[in-house]
Amino acid sequence: MRIHKTADVSEKATIGEGTSIWNNAQVREGAILGTGCNISKDVYIDTGVKIGDKVKIQNGVSVYHGVEIEDEVFLGPHMTFTNDLFPRATVWDDSMIGKTVVKKGASIGAHATIVCGAKDSPRVIGKYALVAAGAVVTKNVPDHGFVVGVPARLKGFVCRLAHKMQEKKRLVGFVEMECKICKTTVEIPIKDYEMIK
Repeated sequence: MRIHKTADVSEKATIGEGTSIWNNAQVREGAILGTGCNISKDVYIDTGVKIGDKVKIQNGVSVYHGVEIEDEVFLGPHMTFTNDLFPRATVWDDSMIGKTVVKKGASIGAHATIVCGAKDSPRVIGKYALVAAGAVVTKNVPDHGFVVGVPARLKGFVCRLAHKMQEKKRLVGFVEMECKICKTTVEIPIKDYEMIK
């Protein structure tokens, strides 16, 4: 574990082995960071946030209470999470916190914004999904989904290495997608495939 001298890490936070926390980062009480993470300059990790293993958080990202990050997630510079669907400066309690879950292997580009879901219905960024830089996500993103724009729209699907996949064949209830670069295939549910715009 490596913590820069300017970082502010609560003694009540749990930091995994091999995790690095850089200049002016702040990790609040009750936060749990997994092993092998890289927490870059000016990152803020709120109370009770859970972050998995091998997560890379770039400069200027705030991970607020109500956000959960699974393993091997990439959060690009200055991307934004929200945690309140009805923000007001003078009316607030924990029952209003919205939820977001970023699934294993997903990547969120620089300056993207993820609008939270409700307390009982979190916004979900699916496994190995790719959110383009500057996108504003207002709906769930399916596994391997590639979304762009404001508001974000599904434009296709990507492999685990973030290369765009092509339709290979139709199956019952699924479309088999293939990456021409790494040659991997993924079965995408028809309901997700039909969301492409």
